Amino acid sequence: MTTGSVNPRRADTRRNHEAILNAAAQSLACTERVSFNHIAKQAGVGVGTVYRHFPTPESLIIAVYRRELEHLGEVAPELLDRHDPEQAFRTWVTDHLAHYMMTKRGLAKALSAASSSPAELPVNAHETLVEALSALLRANAEAGNLRPDLNPETVMRGLGGLLYLDPKSDWRTETSDLLDLLWRGMRV
Repeated sequence: MTTGSVNPRRADTRRNHEAILNAAAQSLACTERVSFNHIAKQAGVGVGTVYRHFPTPESLIIAVYRRELEHLGEVAPELLDRHDPEQAFRTWVTDHLAHYMMTKRGLAKALSAASSSPAELPVNAHETLVEALSALLRANAEAGNLRPDLNPETVMRGLGGLLYLDPKSDWRTETSDLLDLLWRGMRV
């Protein structure tokens, strides 16, 4: 993935890069269309800055996808370090996985159009999600919160309902309701 001719070491460059990715992720949660003008306005940068970081809409879409996915894998251990296992699981689902699923819904069409070659996409997307979820389920089983025989793939399919969240609705309550339903079925 190319990110243009920007110097990656400068603090303002890193801030702009993150702001652009955040604005693009929010935009892609609502639509599969990428508007550099809209993203630039939301990120508080000029449209030229967006083009310097991401010369094509495709490069921006793929960068958002990679970033969202990497974040989901990296944040699970951090949450387990900061919270008890149940709270870590609930926070991961509500604050991270739900956001990814809403973004992915708009991103799916854009992503298939953007990736002319499957080699451009992370091949380990599903594995990253299952690994993070497995760590959270294992910690909860060890704490006596959940059954130890849970299959992470089955739980992930249950969480697939998050794809239907509408970012313009009360998605936090809807996520909590789905999570409560699954939790009751997973308890010891």
